[in-house]
Amino acid sequence: MTEQETNGVAVKPNQNASFYIWMALSSVVIVIDQATKWMILKWVPKYDTIPVNSFINITHQRNTGAAFSFLADQGGWQRWFFISLATLVSAYLIVWLWKIRTSGHLVLSSGLALVLGGAIGNVVDRIRLGSVVDFVQVFIAGWPFPSFNVADAAISVGAALLIIDALFFSGKEAE
Repeated sequence: MTEQETNGVAVKPNQNASFYIWMALSSVVIVIDQATKWMILKWVPKYDTIPVNSFINITHQRNTGAAFSFLADQGGWQRWFFISLATLVSAYLIVWLWKIRTSGHLVLSSGLALVLGGAIGNVVDRIRLGSVVDFVQVFIAGWPFPSFNVADAAISVGAALLIIDALFFSGKEAE
């Protein structure tokens, strides 16, 4: 197997494959997120609700803020703030995934890729629409949990994986 030099370090070609796998996972999240949001925009009028069962509705909501509508009632500056923040975080996550591409950190890499895909999915909405399309409404003990989307779910699962990695895997290699 031939080696190539990357930043002065000899790297075997297949060592970069894991980076591309994680980028593919992020891309799948973005595609599914945007496809589901497109369906909601096309077929569900804003603020309509379609009951799925006793604890889930499909709805069409718009969120100009962040999680739990944080800063949604501001005058519009938050759109550009969240676009900038998500873009910076996404760039950082890509660099991080590149740096750990040969380390074999499955849980960490999965979490980073899911957060990356979710962040980009929501930033696409902010750029295109000025707000994020949310459409899954879950009721917990009869109370509605804030509506969310595929990107939000990916970010949440990714964050949980990052916590699991921090608690149980990262830093434990030498032990």
